[in-house]
Amino acid sequence: MVIASLREKLSRTRQVFRQRFEDILKSGRSREEILEELTETLILADVGVPTAEKIMEAVGRIVRKSDGFDAVREALKGEILAILGRHPGRLNLDPKTGVLMMVGVNGGGKTTSLAKLARRLQGEGRNCLLVAGDTFRAAAQEQLAVWGRKLGMPVIKGPYGADPAAVAFDAARSLKTQGFDTMLVDTAGRIHTNSNLMNELEKVKRVIAREIPGAPQEILLVLDASIGQNSLPQAREFLKFAGLTGVFLSKLDGTAKGGSVVTIADELGLPIKFVGTGEGEDDLLEFSASSFVDALFA
Repeated sequence: MVIASLREKLSRTRQVFRQRFEDILKSGRSREEILEELTETLILADVGVPTAEKIMEAVGRIVRKSDGFDAVREALKGEILAILGRHPGRLNLDPKTGVLMMVGVNGGGKTTSLAKLARRLQGEGRNCLLVAGDTFRAAAQEQLAVWGRKLGMPVIKGPYGADPAAVAFDAARSLKTQGFDTMLVDTAGRIHTNSNLMNELEKVKRVIAREIPGAPQEILLVLDASIGQNSLPQAREFLKFAGLTGVFLSKLDGTAKGGSVVTIADELGLPIKFVGTGEGEDDLLEFSASSFVDALFA
């Protein structure tokens, strides 16, 4: 089911990658020419240049010992799988006071991604509280309120322009006193180069940790898959924000830039925990490295 769904969502990326891959391997060119053109193919599928070169250097070492289409194919699959599978991707939330924060730039899909995760956790039997930590954009609070009504979950929010840390404080108190076991905190989209806004995230995190020791257990960086490698500069800045535990890759559906998943995992050194595959509350997949690679080569 997961492989079938990823197969469908990666169709445009696979179209760029697979046809060129087969044409190159059947071209009768020299091994060096084949490896060079395969590197270009990875880059066209939006794998970053350093990552693509590293993959093909490893593939080149492997296929020197063997020949044929299948040897190159399996070596390439193995190298991509090694990068994607380096970091386990499961959520690690406390069963009684689980706290998850979503961070990222404007327009990345944080609020919708948070709602999808809430729906998933609700299906696992968790009693979730949604927190509208974006107090600077009224539409963001209303968007989360709409999701709260749809999912049957309460939403903690503050007045427009309120201190997000104060909203987080109220939510943490509610989590401890009102019978909830999980709290999901939406945060304002921010320009990753603005140090004041990044410091504000740190403040929200400190307030939560003071009220709930060990929390937040998960801080997910939401990256828009449709902008491919352009997500990396923003991601590098967010890495300076202490405590990131993984990546939620949004908007994977319909993009030809799915190869960026490999670069994100390689350069950030963070697990990709989930991918968003549509606009609905159930359009979410727990990321599986093996399923991704199988879907890419299907």
